[in-house]
Amino acid sequence: MSTAPTTAASRHEGTGSRLRHVLIGALFVLVLLIPKLLRIRSNAQSWMAFRIILAFAGAGLVILPLSLWNSWLAAIAGLAMFLAAILLPPAKLNTTPDDKARELGSLVIVNGGQYQPGNSAPAPVQLYVGAEQIWVLDSLYQPLLVIPAAEITSAKALQERDRWLLQICWPNNFAEFTYQGIFADHLARVAESTLASVKHSPLTVLPKSRAASA
Repeated sequence: MSTAPTTAASRHEGTGSRLRHVLIGALFVLVLLIPKLLRIRSNAQSWMAFRIILAFAGAGLVILPLSLWNSWLAAIAGLAMFLAAILLPPAKLNTTPDDKARELGSLVIVNGGQYQPGNSAPAPVQLYVGAEQIWVLDSLYQPLLVIPAAEITSAKALQERDRWLLQICWPNNFAEFTYQGIFADHLARVAESTLASVKHSPLTVLPKSRAASA
């Protein structure tokens, strides 16, 4: 009686069992890692680093087992990891304006129209107004300008042809924000009044005689 069919069946059953164990283990690890991966994805740099590490690990599992012990299961898992690293979506920006305002310690957020930093193209911005600083952030929450609130000497809204401008001055510096559209007047004046509410008035210097008598 030949034992070849029995041996082949046992080998096939053993391979299938190992494959099931590998898949179940991988699924269990994935379930444990999902919360951490969601936190990592909120940070663009950490998420990119994770994708690079996953790609290198997957490539290693494809190449090394084939050259060392010819494990096709590890090669399949490595290929899946490598493809996942390529197909994973980019980092998800979960930051909201309110989150950013709390991070910066801002009191209020107002529309800043468009601001042109240096020779770059004009970009729509928001003014995060705080008691100490005014942050000018673009749509990706990148700071384009930081204005010290205590040093602002003037913040004026004025009309220029079919647009409105908000001009902010502080020592040796000047910034201009452009508003266009049917609400340009309203948005510029709201920004002007908001900045006026946080602008610190210069302290009055008393004469020495009055200071001494006080």
